[in-house]
Amino acid sequence: MTYLQHGIYGALLTLSAGLAACSSQPKPADWQLESKSASDRAVSAYLKGQQRVAEVEWGKAFQEVAATGQPGAMARMALLECAAQTAALELGDCPRYQRYATGAAAAEQAYARYLQGQHGAADVALLPSAQQAVAQQLLSASPRIESLPQAAALSQLTAAGVALRAGALGLDGVRQAVQIASEQGWRRGGMAWLLVEQRWAVQAGDAAAAQAIALRLQVLQEGQRQDGVDLKK
Repeated sequence: MTYLQHGIYGALLTLSAGLAACSSQPKPADWQLESKSASDRAVSAYLKGQQRVAEVEWGKAFQEVAATGQPGAMARMALLECAAQTAALELGDCPRYQRYATGAAAAEQAYARYLQGQHGAADVALLPSAQQAVAQQLLSASPRIESLPQAAALSQLTAAGVALRAGALGLDGVRQAVQIASEQGWRRGGMAWLLVEQRWAVQAGDAAAAQAIALRLQVLQEGQRQDGVDLKK
């Protein structure tokens, strides 16, 4: 399943919507195809911990979109990058999106607020469907999220990252995020979520769980130096 199909890319970055359309519809422009392909590779490489590859592919994706001169398209691409970062718990303020925020449409602005944990009730309906349930729960008086939405892996981990940022994700949700990252082979994402689970195990005095997690982290670190990136950052 591609990122176009699973919701985040499709809902926010409809750059190649004609791919699945009938042959009578116009063929997507080259920049749409190239930016879609590059951003797919960028997201995959980033979540796997292949930092240099991710940077190169993001550069290609943004270069293709920049050729349109459309700030809104740049904002959408930046939000995809920010969603991937959120999935791996790199919880910044989406600086690349901020450059183009004034040119973003209402849906993109709502999604940006959601990723920052600043969304309101009016934003929920504008979000990708995979994020709406979590977004609604986070608006409750005492939100507590123990399970992630039924969606594709990137959407699930993005929702988990938003919930963790809000202090609303429970241990079961963290464990589910660990499992999702593991199944996808996303080393960066897996390490980020295991570190959260390990910290919570230590805080709870569960030495056995902390030791088991430490072993998993050791496995994830295999080959890490070859990529030249410290995944603990």
